Amino acid sequence: MKGIILAGGAGSRLYPLTLVASKQLQPVYDKPMVYYPLTTLIEGGVREICLISTPHDLPRFKQLLGDGSRFGVKFDYREQAKPEGIAQAFLIAESFIARDPVTLILGDNIFYGGDTFQRAFDEFKSGATIFGYHVLDPERYGVVEFDAEGVAVSIEEKPKQPKSSYAVPGLYIYDNQVVEITKSMKPSARGELEITSVNVEYLRRKELHVVRLNRGFAWLDAGTSSSLHEASAYVQTIEKRAGIKIGCPEEAAFHRGQLSLDNLESVVTSIPNCEYRQYLQNVISEARRLAK
Repeated sequence: MKGIILAGGAGSRLYPLTLVASKQLQPVYDKPMVYYPLTTLIEGGVREICLISTPHDLPRFKQLLGDGSRFGVKFDYREQAKPEGIAQAFLIAESFIARDPVTLILGDNIFYGGDTFQRAFDEFKSGATIFGYHVLDPERYGVVEFDAEGVAVSIEEKPKQPKSSYAVPGLYIYDNQVVEITKSMKPSARGELEITSVNVEYLRRKELHVVRLNRGFAWLDAGTSSSLHEASAYVQTIEKRAGIKIGCPEEAAFHRGQLSLDNLESVVTSIPNCEYRQYLQNVISEARRLAK
């Protein structure tokens, strides 16, 4: 399976921070925001990733992430000259996707808790898999409605009267039909290719699977100043209490087998002396201890 990180947009809700750097390059506690969706893809075993951003910001992502080898993946970078909806990513990345299934994750979405996504990646065969997360304000999101058996029966984009409290977070898994489906779509009243329209088409074909995320799962959308601060506070709290890092792609790549222990050690030597390096050194020390 291939992966797409959509890191475009103007980031106007984070102004004036985005005068300095793209939204997805803003810090969430101790790491750039893009590290978190990247880690989610790596934890799912994705090895080829296309990062889509604006022509202005793309060089900064290349500087940060390089060719991906330090994370055990391979990066492809593509420009989104004008943001015209989430589903536009499938048209921009059509040649990258080729004949493979693909997962799309939004660059400002942070997920933590459990192995639901990893299992969904591993078990995916065809159609589409999306997720439902219980929220207080579903009218801000795409909303999925379930019947008495828990089967999805409708999806609406930002409804004034939501039919459920389950929002669809920014991670989607599709088979190769997604490219042709997107090509056949017409822009919405906003002039965008809506991801909800893609999901509705899979639902119409009876090929949509919706996984409800449990209460122990955390979904953070860091697209505003307030939510960015809340996400940083959440990550700091978990990391300080548990002694682990959230959104550490090098560690995820090592645990997934995409980086060997020697590879990880080589990566760590290139990191300046800081808490991040010290954390990865502890990961290496623990792995060597367990290997004895």
